[in-house]
Amino acid sequence: MASTIAASSVVIAPRAAVAFKPAGKTAAKASIVNNRVATKTNAFQVWNPIDNKFFETFSYLPPLSEEEIIKQVDYIVRNGYTPCLEFSAPETAYVMSTNTGRMSGGVTCNYFDNRYWSMWKLPMFGCTDGAQVVSEIKACTKAFPDAYIRLVAFDNVKQVQCSLLLVHRPTGAKDHQAPEKRSVA
Repeated sequence: MASTIAASSVVIAPRAAVAFKPAGKTAAKASIVNNRVATKTNAFQVWNPIDNKFFETFSYLPPLSEEEIIKQVDYIVRNGYTPCLEFSAPETAYVMSTNTGRMSGGVTCNYFDNRYWSMWKLPMFGCTDGAQVVSEIKACTKAFPDAYIRLVAFDNVKQVQCSLLLVHRPTGAKDHQAPEKRSVA
């Protein structure tokens, strides 16, 4: 069964108009709000599952630039989370029934045993600048050029992982498609 992904806006037509009075100083002026119903769409895509794998947040986008990674790290730090880098060899980067550690075969459905990758150094407690993380990404890439590298954000109060984003794909990776080649339709 193919999955569908909405690619752009849906054509919508007006259905009914409802008047309401906004609160506050502008209450003297009534506004008209249109209730709309989707009547037609031709902007759906059929996801191609062959060599088109995704990871966590933003993996559907083209690779992030250093400036974009720095902005994400700044957001992570601003929210009080701790950045950390993890890496994995391509053959164990994706969760599959063939590479789980404790169970094998059909029993592994929704059992993600290899979701933990190797950590690059320790979590970056006290990190205040995205450039610090980018320099560690470069060091990890130099040490493991054929590995996937992801940035993880940890909340040390709730003791949970808050965000994951892929920051490096191996150069020879053929397991994903450019955005314009991801649909079969």
